[in-house]
Formats: sequence, C-alpha cells, structure tokens
Amino acid sequence: MCMNDARDWRRHSFIATMKTYACPTRPTPLCKTRLMLTTSANPAHAFARLLLPVVICSFLAPAPNYAEEIQLLNLSVRGRVADETVLGKDQPEKFEAYDLSANFALPWTRYRDSDWGLSTRLMTSAGLISGGGEKGVIVSVIPGIAWGRKDSRFSVDAGVGAALMSRHEFGTQDFGGPFQFALTAGAGFPVYKRLGLGYRFMHYSDAGVNGGDTIGADFHMIELGYWF
Repeated sequence: MCMNDARDWRRHSFIATMKTYACPTRPTPLCKTRLMLTTSANPAHAFARLLLPVVICSFLAPAPNYAEEIQLLNLSVRGRVADETVLGKDQPEKFEAYDLSANFALPWTRYRDSDWGLSTRLMTSAGLISGGGEKGVIVSVIPGIAWGRKDSRFSVDAGVGAALMSRHEFGTQDFGGPFQFALTAGAGFPVYKRLGLGYRFMHYSDAGVNGGDTIGADFHMIELGYWF
C-alpha cells in the first residue's frame, strides 16, 4: 500500500512539473519570463529582461554581509572613444559624449574569505551628448551587480536602468523620446594610489516603445576615477 502511494505521489509530482513547464492557457510569471526571453528578436531587450530579475532579486534577497548605509565608491570623468554598434540597429549619426559619474555601494554583498565576491551598486551619471549638429544633456540611474575585490578597486559589473535626455533627435537619428532604457557593462582597475582607469559600455534605447523607426546608441567610454 505504501509503495503504491509513493508511485502515485511521484506520478502526480511529475505531471504537475510538466504542466508548469509547458505554460498552460494562463501562464505563470515564470512562464511569461521564459516566453519573453525566447521570443525577443532584439538581443538588447533579451539581455535586459534576463539581467533585470537578477538585479531585483539581489536587492531583495538577504545577504550575510550587511552595511549600515549606502557608501560612495568613486567619482569619475568619462569620454566616448568609439562608436561601434553592439546592440540594435546601426547608428546613422556619430556622437561625442562626456559625463561625470558617481557609483555607490549598496548594502547587499557576498564575499568569500579571499575578499573576492559579489556586490550590488547604484551607478549614476550626468553629461553632454552631441551628434548630427545638435547638443543635449543626458542623465542616468542604473542599479547593477559587480564581481571583484571587497575594496571595489578591481571589479567588473553590469546593470539595467533608466536615462533621461533633454532632446531625443540628433540630425537624422531619433531616439524616440526623452525616456530611455540604459544597459551598461564595465570594468575598472587601480593605477596609482586612489586613482583608477576603467572601460564603460553604455547602450541607450527606447526598446521600441515609441515605434520601430527609433534608433538607440552604443557608447564605448574610457573613465578616470577616484576611489574613496
């Protein structure tokens, strides 16, 4: 009798698992996420949808190391050095961009005894962008996750956030609107005492919210920073 009950329990568990994976008529949030990732034609959108839940979960999940307050990590100046398109459509205009950035350490971290591990941070920036004979201002706020040393002097990071532009038309290129989604990835390392160098990739686009004719931009930037 017990063996039959065990077989029935395993059979029903297997059927329930298959139903969850197959996404029934009214999909669960997990199924919706899977469908969004597999049906997205834009790599930038798929990357954002994949990374965003990770960032949100890193903020909500408890961690063994908890700082009492948000701390300023570094201040840096950045400039765009290349215009190769990585995500989205080719850009019809050439851009120049310069900004100031401030990165903050958030309280959720997980480090090993070697002082290497994962952390969360908030990346902010404000600067100037010019292209197609037009100039504008752009500001961004991007939560992200980082892997590196506990002092954050050497780290690689990635994040998904939002940006606002004072104008969205630059010559023949239309970003679609003042609100933009912002994707970033970067790396930094120390060079002398509290000074460090880094590379920053930034992608701005409206993710097709304002129609299929809008075009975003990729920024490849070099940054010089001061670590606190």
